[in-house]
Amino acid sequence: MRALVQTVSRASVTVADEVVGSITDGLLVLVGVTHTDSVATAATMARKVHELRILDDEKSAADVGAPLLVVSQFTLYGDARKGRRPTWIAAARPEVAEPLVEEFCAALRVRGAMVQTGRFRTHMLVESVNVGPRTVLLEV
Repeated sequence: MRALVQTVSRASVTVADEVVGSITDGLLVLVGVTHTDSVATAATMARKVHELRILDDEKSAADVGAPLLVVSQFTLYGDARKGRRPTWIAAARPEVAEPLVEEFCAALRVRGAMVQTGRFRTHMLVESVNVGPRTVLLEV
């Protein structure tokens, strides 16, 4: 599982002209799932993201109660080392990935995080205003 974590002053996801998730002063988390991921992987990633000391004064979302906007992003497993056309072979199929992204969100909520989400398998407009900017790629 991979997560691209960005600090944002605001972020939102719009699907078909409807805002389906939005946050202010928190973390935008793009999540990709691969074939070997499991519920345990999702729980481990949730802990890492929630406790990641990426906010001001080396604080984490857990420390300050910052909200998270989680967006499924299979393209995090794109591989363009050969040629110009990426391959998505390392990305898990949607029927495998969707439940694991939901497990990731559930694990964050169990930890007390306020979580908003995008909508799986839809065309999403993701808008964000990065702070810092601070961006960290996590992998478990």
